[in-house]
Amino acid sequence: MSKYILLLLSLFTFAACTNESQQADTSEKQASTMTSYTDLEVLFNNWRKFENPPRFEGAPDYRKSTFEARRPSFENLQAQLIAFDTSAWTRAQKVDWKIIWAEMNGYDFNQRILKPWERDPAFYKSVWTHRSDVPAHEGPTHHATTELWTYEFPLSDSEKKRLIDDLKVIPALNKQAESNLTGNAKDLFITGIRDIKSQSTVLQILLKREGVSDDQELSKAVKDAIQSTNTFVKWLEEESKKKDGPSGIGKENYTWYLKNVHLVPLSWEDELMILKRELARAWSSLKLEEHRNRALPKLVAADSPEAYNQLAEISAQSIMKFLEEEDIVTVKSYWDAALREHLGAYVPEDIRNFFWITAHYDPRPLYSHFYHWFELARMDTEPHASLIRRGPLLYNIFDSRNEGVATAVEESFMQAGLYDDNPRVREIVYIMIAQRAARGIGSLYAHANEMTMEEAGGIHSEYTPRGWMKTEKELLIFEQHLYLRQPGYGTSYITGKYLFENAMAEYARMKEAQGEEFTTKEFLDRLNAIGNIPIALGHYELTGIEQ
Repeated sequence: MSKYILLLLSLFTFAACTNESQQADTSEKQASTMTSYTDLEVLFNNWRKFENPPRFEGAPDYRKSTFEARRPSFENLQAQLIAFDTSAWTRAQKVDWKIIWAEMNGYDFNQRILKPWERDPAFYKSVWTHRSDVPAHEGPTHHATTELWTYEFPLSDSEKKRLIDDLKVIPALNKQAESNLTGNAKDLFITGIRDIKSQSTVLQILLKREGVSDDQELSKAVKDAIQSTNTFVKWLEEESKKKDGPSGIGKENYTWYLKNVHLVPLSWEDELMILKRELARAWSSLKLEEHRNRALPKLVAADSPEAYNQLAEISAQSIMKFLEEEDIVTVKSYWDAALREHLGAYVPEDIRNFFWITAHYDPRPLYSHFYHWFELARMDTEPHASLIRRGPLLYNIFDSRNEGVATAVEESFMQAGLYDDNPRVREIVYIMIAQRAARGIGSLYAHANEMTMEEAGGIHSEYTPRGWMKTEKELLIFEQHLYLRQPGYGTSYITGKYLFENAMAEYARMKEAQGEEFTTKEFLDRLNAIGNIPIALGHYELTGIEQ
């Protein structure tokens, strides 16, 4: 080896070491100087900017080599967060720190364990036709989706450019996916093909939207996305024949994820116990309700569009009047409009899924769950003062809060008197609780790899009262697939409800101990003001008691 080459190598090594030393010095300086809440907001912005991956050939880059190359930067951000001294901060400020901590844990867990870009073809679904009823799409989703629901047709010139730019991501992402999807999660892989197939159908419909096929550039972008999607589907179908591995993450990983990412202070075993208890309680309560109501006329389902529309209107008026006149919660001026956008429409009996079966008897239990839309309207209309809580939390960390509260208020509103005009509707509430408990139990066994997704669906179906999960299979597949993709989501409805009730009980106990009156309205108003964050953090902010 020549002296010249040795000199170059020495200079290179010195430069590399110097650069690493400078980065370490910078990190140490940042960690030692970033101590104020304003510094936390700066770190939050840096973290969110980092979390959005760089682009490769026009699409977000989920290649293994890219994750490995970016790992030191992630660990630097983590170190900065851990270095904060929050001991003198307010509860709300400490909560914001914990949110960032949980999100960083989510990134780490995804890279180490969940790896949706390697194990989950549905991760590459790009086209979404509807807004989710929670702050972000349910389940792992890539960073450059095409949100068709945000477009109005015919498109303006600027919107046409935006849509073309969105669609151009799809061929590049699908091509990258064929290299990335090296995992062996059989159920995830096979079921995920449905999501990609449906994308092709949605894009075909997009071609028929006003002004699309007439525009050469736009129609080409749509057709290129269709062709790419169809090619991707064929590749997935061939690859699926090779898959034979488990899709669950195991009990230990599941528990770590609950506690450190979604901030649910429970283990896999805790959740199973709670859900089994709720399933038994719901079934037994249903039978007692049926006994109590045995002399009353049975509910009759709406049997025409006109009958459903009339029922929906009466129900919407009923629930809004109840919330306001009974001082359940402060009803905002935009709530009525938020609910009315989602009243639904008549569905023929032979194709109704579980939720629309309930709605055709009386939609108020489902509309109670549509508390979701009040919360999203609040995010749109009254953005939270905290930068960290203003938008959706990453990795579905909001599930215990949004799904838990929406499920909890179904029964809470019932107990507060919503169905005093028709006690038979109480039966529907218990049927809905049983369905959510059953599907959550199935998802737990699937993540423990003690059941396949199909077997988990069997619990979901068999333990839902009146056979209402046996009428339309698409919902069953959709729900169990989602819960296998997103650990903790399938149980969050019931465990979030449990945590909501804990928070309500502890808040009421504290009020009583202080000689003050507890009111449902104050409790819900304060919880709403805290925002769409894990319910355990809301509990802490309300009471000072950590979960």
